[in-house]
Amino acid sequence: MVPLWTSVVAVGGTLLGAVVTHLFQRLTAARTERFARSEALRQERTATYSSFAAAAEEYRHGQAGRWYRKARGRTDAEFVEARDEAHRLRTATRQVLYRVKLLTDDPEVVGAAEEAYRCTRDVSTAREQAEHDALDTEAREAIEVFVVRAAPLTR
Repeated sequence: MVPLWTSVVAVGGTLLGAVVTHLFQRLTAARTERFARSEALRQERTATYSSFAAAAEEYRHGQAGRWYRKARGRTDAEFVEARDEAHRLRTATRQVLYRVKLLTDDPEVVGAAEEAYRCTRDVSTAREQAEHDALDTEAREAIEVFVVRAAPLTR
């Protein structure tokens, strides 16, 4: 009878060991999957946020070029070229803004991105040099605020 109980305990221990091992492997696999997903999201956010900041800076530069050509009384062809380039840059910036909105649930980051876009858009609306300089500085600072707010989501 002793060998029978020894066999039952051995089989029970083996089954219990298999069940516990299976549970630990499932937990480890789930943890690994969560980490991989969070790392992929972090990398995508880093790429998108830096792309937005770069696009907004290019757009700001394009808006400044547009304003300077208009203010300096350049020919219509030069102004139209600068305006068309600013519109292209606006579209590129807007596209990255949409990606920012898709990748974050943080309303402060989205708000900072929208504010940076708005400030950058307004650079070409200045009537005189001092106003242009103020709007350009405001746009640059708004882009910086976006970067500061978005940075914690990339760590």
